Amino acid sequence: MLQKTYYKTKDYCKVKFNFKPELAETVEILGLNSDWQRSIIMSKKKDGSFSAEVNLPKDSSHEFKYLINNSLWVNDPEADAEVPNAFGGSNSVVTL
Repeated sequence: MLQKTYYKTKDYCKVKFNFKPELAETVEILGLNSDWQRSIIMSKKKDGSFSAEVNLPKDSSHEFKYLINNSLWVNDPEADAEVPNAFGGSNSVVTL
């Protein structure tokens, strides 16, 4: 789930990522702000879901993927869109 909070007086939007993959020990977000090198580590909750909050610029669009257990790349089923990537698959997109 992607939850967006817009602020009238700020030039960014707070985006809350919430994802619940099965049998995951770790989940990271990669690709936001076109940064595929540094990941955002999501916090694991008691119900098995993972969450993270990120401030992203307003009026922008960001490709991203989740990396589960350092080995499995997964898209967000509730993302705003999906676009093809250079590896023959697709990336999730969040639009603000």
